[in-house]
Amino acid sequence: MNDKTLAILKPDCLERNLTGIAIDFILNKGFKIKAMKMLHMSKADAERFYAVHKGKPFYDELLEYMSSGPCIPMVLEKENAVEAFREAIGTTDPRKAAENTLRRLYAKNMQRNTVHGSDSEENAQKEIAFFFPLKEIMLY
Repeated sequence: MNDKTLAILKPDCLERNLTGIAIDFILNKGFKIKAMKMLHMSKADAERFYAVHKGKPFYDELLEYMSSGPCIPMVLEKENAVEAFREAIGTTDPRKAAENTLRRLYAKNMQRNTVHGSDSEENAQKEIAFFFPLKEIMLY
C-alpha cells in the first residue's frame, strides 16, 4: 500500500503561473494525485493549520502570506510519500535546497517557497484531514 502526504501549492506558485509546472514536476516524480482543490485560506484557517508554529518569529508573516491568495492543497500518494516528497521539493530555504528540487528551481525565498509538504507521517494525516474529508480522496 502506498503512503499519502499533503502538498500545498502556495499563493506565490499561483501568482506566478507555475501551477502546471509544479503539478507536472510532482507527477514526473512518480506521485499520484488522490485529491486536489483550489481554495483561498482565511486567516483563521491559516491560524488553525499552522498552529504548530505559533510563537515562532515567522508565524504572523506566514499567516498573512498563506491567506493572501488562492492555494491548491493536494493529497499525494507514493511509497514513502512524506520522505519522497520532502526530498523532491528541497529544504525550506531554496538557496540551500538540492539541485533540481521544486524549491531550488522555482522558490523566491524562504517565505515564498512555492510549496508546502508534510514533515512527518503523523502530520500528513492531520494535514490531509484538515483539507479533505475521506470521501474526497480517490481510492483508485
